[in-house]
This record gives sequence, C-alpha cells and structure tokens, in this order.
Amino acid sequence: MSSRRSRSQQGSSSMINDAQMADLISKLQQLIPLHVNRTNSSKVSASKVLQETCNYIRRLHKEVDDLSERLSELLESTDTNSAQADIIRSLIM
Repeated sequence: MSSRRSRSQQGSSSMINDAQMADLISKLQQLIPLHVNRTNSSKVSASKVLQETCNYIRRLHKEVDDLSERLSELLESTDTNSAQADIIRSLIM
C-alpha cells in the first residue's frame, strides 16, 4: 500500500465519501445557472457542474469589475461633496 493511500485511509474521517460528494455536486448544480441542455432523465457530470461553476464565478467577477469601473467613472463626473457621490462611494467600498 502506498503512503498516499495509507494517509488517505488514516484521515478518512475528515474526507468526504462518494455519496457526500454527489450530494454536494447536486446542491451546487441547483445553485448555479448551468448553460447545459438537460432533460429530467439525464444527469450532468460532476466535472461539467464544476466547470460551469468556475465559468459562472469568472463571469460574476468580470461583472463586478465592470460595475466598479462604471461607478468609478460616474464618481469622477459627480460633484464630490454631493449625496450622490456619497452613495457611489459606499457602493464602491
């Protein structure tokens, strides 16, 4: 038995089993809007769910960056002492 496997078996109480992994993937699949054609009878692979999750998170990061940039540009064109500027600053921070 390899040392990797023996370590894995020794720490198995902290590891998740296949059923727990399937449950977590299923929950993640429900949370993330997947762009996969699926029917009620077909399953999406765990790797596809994880891939779509990563893509979704990247899109969210890009959206946040784009919105932050737009708010910064708006702040530059606004009177710095106005209530609107205060609102924009609170959204950026």
